[in-house]
Amino acid sequence: MKNIDYSSFISGALVIILQILLLIIIFLIAKAIGKKLITTSFTKMAEQRQMTAGRMKTLQKLAINVFSYALIFIFFTILIGIFGLDIAPLIAGAGIIGLAIGFGAQGLVSDIVTGFFLLLEKQIEVDDYVTMAGVDGVIEEVGLRTTQLRGFDGTLHFIPNREISNVSNHSRGNMRALVDISISYDDDIDQAIDVLQKACDDVARQDESIKEGPNVIGVQSFGSSDVVIRVIAKTENMSQWAVERQLRKAMKEALNENGIEIPFPHQVYLTKNDKKGQH
Repeated sequence: MKNIDYSSFISGALVIILQILLLIIIFLIAKAIGKKLITTSFTKMAEQRQMTAGRMKTLQKLAINVFSYALIFIFFTILIGIFGLDIAPLIAGAGIIGLAIGFGAQGLVSDIVTGFFLLLEKQIEVDDYVTMAGVDGVIEEVGLRTTQLRGFDGTLHFIPNREISNVSNHSRGNMRALVDISISYDDDIDQAIDVLQKACDDVARQDESIKEGPNVIGVQSFGSSDVVIRVIAKTENMSQWAVERQLRKAMKEALNENGIEIPFPHQVYLTKNDKKGQH
């Protein structure tokens, strides 16, 4: 029966534990420093106007993800070496397994290729308001495999890049604010247009996000009991809804002050008294 040298076993185990702890500490330090350097570099490029803020956020998050994956790979490679295992056969085996998986993971390859061209062609960037894969929302992160889209109800959608067959980017250039407001057929249309235009001009003086207009373009349509007048303005990106709300409030108050009615449905009840014996 062999005698076990417990002292050498314990000392060897302690050495391995210390090496693992040191590796973890180095990993955490390298991760923090790497993220800091990446963030600082992209922030400086944005400040020097070498790229837009949205482009900076997009590439910054992608660079951090790639750096994290590479650092994790190095961490596990060194960890395997600490236990005295031969790394070369493991890497070769991993390559063969990866090749086999690659043949079956055509969807993953399609995700990566599509994601690459989305980034290369600058179709979308972080903070863009877009419609893609049948979903509206604001881009939070663009990756090589998936794109994260935050819906206006707060839902975070993870969309595989291969499902993005077309993209409607609503954030390139100024946005349009559009408001339709109704007046009755009895009111004077020219007077109503003048009143609405003055209200729109007041809103434009108070709101710097309005880049053009608002302009009352005239009668849009005729309803069953109302005349619809349309107002259009151009605003900064993502400010169109706030401007529309301001315009509705200002125009409603202006119409009230000038005695111009906004039609609303009326219900009339008729009662019939049927008295027998009356001719």
